[in-house]
Amino acid sequence: MSEWRSMGGGLQPAGAARARAEGTAAGATDAVVDAGTAGLRRTAARAGARAGAPTRTRVWLGVAATVVLLAGPSLLFVPTAASAQGDGEVGLPLGSEAPAAEMEDLDGNAVQLLDYVRGRPAVLEFWATWCETCEALQPQMDRIQAEHGDRVAVVAVAVAVNQSPRRIRRHLEGHDPGYPFLYDVRGNAVRAYGALTTSVVVMLDADGRVAYTGVGRGQDLARAVEELLGG
Repeated sequence: MSEWRSMGGGLQPAGAARARAEGTAAGATDAVVDAGTAGLRRTAARAGARAGAPTRTRVWLGVAATVVLLAGPSLLFVPTAASAQGDGEVGLPLGSEAPAAEMEDLDGNAVQLLDYVRGRPAVLEFWATWCETCEALQPQMDRIQAEHGDRVAVVAVAVAVNQSPRRIRRHLEGHDPGYPFLYDVRGNAVRAYGALTTSVVVMLDADGRVAYTGVGRGQDLARAVEELLGG
């Protein structure tokens, strides 16, 4: 489990996780949500709906959902080695319809996430420049783009936490994988997809339904894409 520490009225990442968090976004509250907590695999909406349940787990889900919905993109989610896992139910249930989310491209233009994936299978990664787990997954993402980019829409959902479009563009100067990076400036995609940490990957089938969800460096994304394509 992640180590949590209360500082300055909020939850801060301890040890190496805190050291990796670079700076503080204006007006943002740094926080860590342990992606390995089983209860946090539900969406914020589903969690909030259960906040009144008598068990401790359900009460905690409601608290977490309230924090996510109120703070939006100002939350900092740092996946740790202890919380990393492979595929499983993370966020949206399998078979559910992919929700719409208004975002921005790196030039600040308003765009719709589903416009980038409509009509074909898709791979969405909730990503950040400072996310070491995302960096570990990058070779798999590169392989998917290189081998299946003509059949699969690959999109990076850049969370609006401790990074700006300018910083993302600088990062891409060193390695541009050839697929779009969209900036989740208001946290719409994070909330819609229940992505409570970076390195969450959501795969959609050609009908726009969730076919795979996973989080952490233990994911076998190449295999999941092959299955998505019926290989």
